[in-house]
Amino acid sequence: MTNFSRQVIFDLETTGLSPKYGHRVIEIGAVAVENGRLGAEFHSLISTDQPIHWAARKVHGISPRMLAGQPDAATVFSRFKEFIASDLLVAHNAPFDLRFLASEFARLDLTLPNPSSCTLRLSRSRYPQLSSHKLENLARYLLGAEALAGERLHRALADARLTAKIWLRMNRDHY
Repeated sequence: MTNFSRQVIFDLETTGLSPKYGHRVIEIGAVAVENGRLGAEFHSLISTDQPIHWAARKVHGISPRMLAGQPDAATVFSRFKEFIASDLLVAHNAPFDLRFLASEFARLDLTLPNPSSCTLRLSRSRYPQLSSHKLENLARYLLGAEALAGERLHRALADARLTAKIWLRMNRDHY
């Protein structure tokens, strides 16, 4: 499978498209994969004073009201740092999520030395015949339409779970 006994598949929802413009993480979801099985999960909404861009809100549906009373970034990312330890981090379109994660960690003077892998990049190289490598299209291709039944896509934990299933399938097919 991989050289790592534990991988953490994660997804973020954000206030916009780029941390360099001050956009922030407002939801994080993660699933640990150990011995080829889904394991412990991590999930939290994150309060922020950063406004949510209308286009981002249209995708994930997270409103400022939903963030009221949620833990702050310092609390959530300190806990997440413990959850990920030195494990391999996996995300669909990992450069996007890792940029945001690194930005949030830097705000807290936390390091992020973890190795990473990207299911989007792997999909493009392993399944070049697909016309689209979006998460839901890849899930349909590898797992069948039933894998999407009842899932609320574009929410962090649901997307992390789906990406974890894709990750397992991709590794099972190629190793």
